[in-house]
Formats: sequence, structure tokens, C-alpha cells
Amino acid sequence: MDMFPEIVTALWMGKPIWMWAAFMGVVLTLLVLDLGLFHRNLREISVRESLMMSAFYIGIGLLFGAWVWFELGAQSGEEYLTGFLVEKTLAMDNVFVISLIFTYFAVPRVYQHRVLFWGILGVIVLRAIMIGLGATLVAEYHWLLYVFAAFLIATGIKMLVMGDHDMDVEANPVLRLMRRTMRITPQLHGEKFFVTKAEPATGKMLRYATPLFVALVLIEVVDLIFAVDSIPAIFAITTDPYIVYTSNIFAILGLRALYFALAAVIDRFVYLKQALALVLIFIGSKIFVADLMGWEKFPASVSLGVTAGLIAGGIIYSLMRTRTQPA
Repeated sequence: MDMFPEIVTALWMGKPIWMWAAFMGVVLTLLVLDLGLFHRNLREISVRESLMMSAFYIGIGLLFGAWVWFELGAQSGEEYLTGFLVEKTLAMDNVFVISLIFTYFAVPRVYQHRVLFWGILGVIVLRAIMIGLGATLVAEYHWLLYVFAAFLIATGIKMLVMGDHDMDVEANPVLRLMRRTMRITPQLHGEKFFVTKAEPATGKMLRYATPLFVALVLIEVVDLIFAVDSIPAIFAITTDPYIVYTSNIFAILGLRALYFALAAVIDRFVYLKQALALVLIFIGSKIFVADLMGWEKFPASVSLGVTAGLIAGGIIYSLMRTRTQPA
């Protein structure tokens, strides 16, 4: 018993183990409630329920940010909120691509929640690996922050100049690889990812993947692609692994709930991409501005204010320009 306080207060990646345990406890509780209580039975998620669940997840994320602010100070709190806001916006950008994948495989809304739930679990694990690797590299090679910053600036400029291109699901190399190496049924089999069927030629029972599983794999691949922007962006805001990971995960947790409402109106956010491009340019330029001004670190409050202003401006301007658009 005497060792217990020492164990929970021991540092892991710069923070006490009890803080990591508290975070994982909240995440696991949300996942258990989601799968075991809110969506125990297979059903279609309505827009109203999607909005209510989104507000709930955003509220939890903001409450955790308030706790970070209280526990670690204003600097960490502002960095968390900035990271949460940027990651939430990048996650919203994922919605259009996920919608294309579901449309391509003709996945009904009633099965989409199952795919997104397991997709989020995969994201939690993949982001943990990527952020852990990134934190280790940045701690060892500080100059990587300048590489991340330059990459963000280049990405933002590219998004502004070249715009965005629709994903061609049929031409996706991962989909082609899966079709060559796996047995895949041409049609869905309810909410199942795998089924056992008799081979037409021999009658032998074989295991087949369903299009629902293929959609899940492609969504995970899409997250890895978007993480190429997301991970450098959050490390340009803060190098604290705790702030990086918690802001990432709380922003992504709400994406599944938000998807069902946002997918129907995503076309109205026509200038969100440009706002996001400006955010990436701003975040990337912070480290160079701080060096130029002789600051130890770019003010977190200014970073949060500019980021929030750019994203809010992009959303408001988009809604104003598309207010006459037919439903």
C-alpha cells in the first residue's frame, strides 16, 4: 500500500500516471456508454440525436480542457483548446471523404455507426503510436519542429492555391490491394464484417470479408492520411504529449456523433477548407515568428484567439454565402 502513491504519481511522458489514468478512464467510460447503452440495438441515427450527442461530446471535451487549465495552468489550457479546435476542424474535413466511402459501398445509415465506432477505436490506437513516436523524435531532434512548421505552411498554401480534389474510391491502391489478396462478397451481409460462405466451384466453406469491413479499412487509411496534417499541426502548437494526445482524442471521439448531422449539410461549408488552410499557415508560421521576435514561445492566448477567429469566420462566411442554397 505504501508504494501505491509513488506508482500513481510517477511520471510517464512528462505527466503523472494518475493523469493518464483519469483521461483513459473518461474515454473508456464514453466508449462503453456509447456501445453498451446509447447504441446497444442496431438502428439509424437521426439528425436530432446526432446533434445532441455531438453537443455532449464537445461539452465533455471542453470540460476536460477546463480541468487541464485548472490542473496544469493557463498556458496548457489554452494549448489544449487550440489543439482541440484545430483537430475538430480537421476531423470535420474528414466527413466528406467518409461520406464518399459509404456512398461508394452503398452502406445504409443504420450500419454506418458500427463502422465509425470501430474506426474510432482504431484511430485511438494509431494516434497513440504516431504521437508517441512524434514526441520521442521531437524530444531528441528539436529541429524537426521547423520541418513540421514548414510542411504546414506549404500544405496550407497548396490548399489555398490548388483547392481540394474529390477522392476516387475506385482507384484507391488499398482497395485494389484488398481485392487482389482477400475474398470479398459483392453485397453487404447486415452489420457483419466477415461471413462464411460456400465456394461456388467446390462447395468448400470459406471466410469472406464484406464491403462493410473494406469501408472500415479505407476509413482507417483516410485517418492516417489526414494525420499527416494533424500530427505536425498539434506539435506546432505544443510538444507536451499529454496535451497533444488528449486534445486529439477528445476531438475525434465526437466525430462519429457529428457525422450523421454534418454529412447532410457539409456542402454548405464551402469556405471551411480555405479557413483551415489559413489556420495551418498561421500555426506553421508561429515558430518562425517567435524566433524572429526573440520570444521563448508564441503566446498561447494569441494562438487560440487567431485560430478560433479564422475557423469561426470560415464557417459564418460559408453559411452566409450558401443561405439561399436549396435544402
